[in-house]
Amino acid sequence: MHSKNAASDRASKIGPVMDRILAGFGLLHNLSGWRIVTGWPEIVGVKIAEVSKAVRFSGDTVLVSVPNDGWRQQLSMEVDEILKKIHALPGGKVVKRIHFIS
Repeated sequence: MHSKNAASDRASKIGPVMDRILAGFGLLHNLSGWRIVTGWPEIVGVKIAEVSKAVRFSGDTVLVSVPNDGWRQQLSMEVDEILKKIHALPGGKVVKRIHFIS
């Protein structure tokens, strides 16, 4: 019987292989962007995640919905810090811009 660690080890070895396969088909760019969209709450933290939601990745841009113009302006001032966090993640450098909409 395999342990959870063995399964985790196999999964961690398969990830890079899958990334290479997806890159070969030209799909890794979009997958990396969508990983940022789905991981938005973990990237930005609870406070920002309560008032924003990443809704789409297109080209090199993550589209983020915010409740009003005030939050759009506030988060626009924090965009460089958010991009730094995104770029530190595997595949995060595919994101060049964040566009906030209210």
